[in-house]
Amino acid sequence: MPNTPNCPKCGLGNTYFDGMLFICPDCFHEFTNAKPESSEETVERVLDSNGAELQDGDDVTVIKDLKVKGSSMVVKRGTKVKGIRLSEDDPTHIEGRVDGSSIYLMTCFLKKN
Repeated sequence: MPNTPNCPKCGLGNTYFDGMLFICPDCFHEFTNAKPESSEETVERVLDSNGAELQDGDDVTVIKDLKVKGSSMVVKRGTKVKGIRLSEDDPTHIEGRVDGSSIYLMTCFLKKN
């Protein structure tokens, strides 16, 4: 059909209308053709393991022993990371300094102090 929209998840045009929803058989995403009411971009919130929102400059604590890729360093549970910086590319990563080294950490292994 020429009036079916492309899938917003995978971008492919192989979608079909199933009464109430558009369905993409390539990625199994179901969606409506409704436009968001706000013309502003949606800002993704960065959340820690407990669901608290993280901001630049926050202090966090590591909740699990983590091996650092490409290094023999292990970040132990309970290590405090002060003054984090949020990653602009991926909301699940933050940058912080641990033992003098700047490393990226996944937010699912952190809790806000």
